[in-house]
Amino acid sequence: MNFLRRIYDWVLHWAETPWGAWALFFLAFAESSFFPIPPDVLLIALCLGLPARSFRYAAICTVGSVLGAVGGYLLGHFAWMSGGEFTAFANFFFEHIPGFTHEVYEQIKQLYEEYSFWVVFSAAFTPIPYKVFTIAGGVFDINLLGFILTSIVGRGMRFFLISFLIWKFGPTVKSFIDKYFNLLAVSFTVLLIGGFVLAKYLF
Repeated sequence: MNFLRRIYDWVLHWAETPWGAWALFFLAFAESSFFPIPPDVLLIALCLGLPARSFRYAAICTVGSVLGAVGGYLLGHFAWMSGGEFTAFANFFFEHIPGFTHEVYEQIKQLYEEYSFWVVFSAAFTPIPYKVFTIAGGVFDINLLGFILTSIVGRGMRFFLISFLIWKFGPTVKSFIDKYFNLLAVSFTVLLIGGFVLAKYLF
């Protein structure tokens, strides 16, 4: 935990430098495949520092995250399996990515088989670890164009919503985001997917 806290503080310090926007882009890119700290942390800090640039920061974060997602997809597609066995690359992720176990892998496989792009959207918009699902998208060979479009929608909704709240309400909304945003994101996604599933069975 101390290690993660040091990484968290290191991420935040970029908001006080002239390279904050570049740091946001690379953080969003890296978080989509391996980095443990979500880009929301730096996005919020940058938006609070310059609210007028909130939507610009949201766009930078979205582009970086989606490009990183494509990188994760390609890693999963080309480097995960060899002759039906996990490669050294796959085993590295099992050993070093928090929460990414063989059991989680099998659960994600089943989710992709049943729900495909809804899984990607859920991971992109909610606090579910996105990196796990970007790599899994390549492993399970889902349609790349659909994967990219779904990632743009999910990541864009998340980052632009955060930026909008800060642009509209300023620093007073930060505690609300910290406390309730993840819960609201999960609730929204459950309702959205549930509505489509219900419509499918009704019509």
